[in-house]
Amino acid sequence: MATRLDGRQLAAELEQRLQTVIAERLERAGRPPGLAVLRVGDDPASGVYVANKEKACTRIGVTNHGAHLPADTPPAEVLEAIQRLNADPMVDGILLQLPLPAGLDEAPLLAAIDPEKDADGLHTLNLGRLLKGEPGPRSCTPAGVMALLAHAGIELAGKRAVVVGRSILVGQPMALMLQAANATVSVAHSRTRDLSALTREADVLVVAAGRPRMVGAEHVKPGAVVVDVGIHRLDPDPAAGPGAKARLCGDVRYEEVEPIASAITPVPGGVGPMTVTLLLVNTVASWCRRCGLDEPLADLLP
Repeated sequence: MATRLDGRQLAAELEQRLQTVIAERLERAGRPPGLAVLRVGDDPASGVYVANKEKACTRIGVTNHGAHLPADTPPAEVLEAIQRLNADPMVDGILLQLPLPAGLDEAPLLAAIDPEKDADGLHTLNLGRLLKGEPGPRSCTPAGVMALLAHAGIELAGKRAVVVGRSILVGQPMALMLQAANATVSVAHSRTRDLSALTREADVLVVAAGRPRMVGAEHVKPGAVVVDVGIHRLDPDPAAGPGAKARLCGDVRYEEVEPIASAITPVPGGVGPMTVTLLLVNTVASWCRRCGLDEPLADLLP
């Protein structure tokens, strides 16, 4: 039976560590860390995500400076909101919650965020820092995956890793982080021929394709480590009867893959909690830098 890579448990442990980091440096800093999550519109899933982030901030002692703008807010006003947060000395991290409403182009808005306050690690400068191996904020989801693998004692040097998905949000930075850990990395995508032949070579398989349950036992080498980044909401099971709740699943058919993998992340409870925690890590690390304090979190920012 595969080892279960429990993101909830590790996230809780890291929150305790962040609480300690903040408490030990609060007097010297003169203020707590500040995170601003900027939400535009009323996407229901975004509402849940933002609420979870705000609760996590409260648990560890990070002040929330977030804002919620109407869906019809003009691009110039969203840009002005970002610029105000850039200039606010109490704000150490800024996250623009995606997706944005129709008519808003995310690219110029993400580019407008101060790279030193880029809590999501998606600014072009910070992606370049990752490519060059320079310190800086890291993309939260792949950094969370790396923290999970390290906590489980999974050695990456010399291993063959395959990442399914090539998005800037997950796939591309994930591949760079695995390469930096001395894995030999291949990136698969929608035009990859004979996907299963490639993925069956992987000692470490990271699936971030955004397609529900696309990867099954036929894609996985026995003994591989499987990381499922996807999360999808499916309609209730008709067999469950009236009142049944919607179901969550990932990109991996867990019930098929778990018996043959050496380690696997569940959905929910695997990568998702780590994404929120690494957002906090980026924010607290920025606070330490901006307040001239030592930075004790470098091991979590590959």
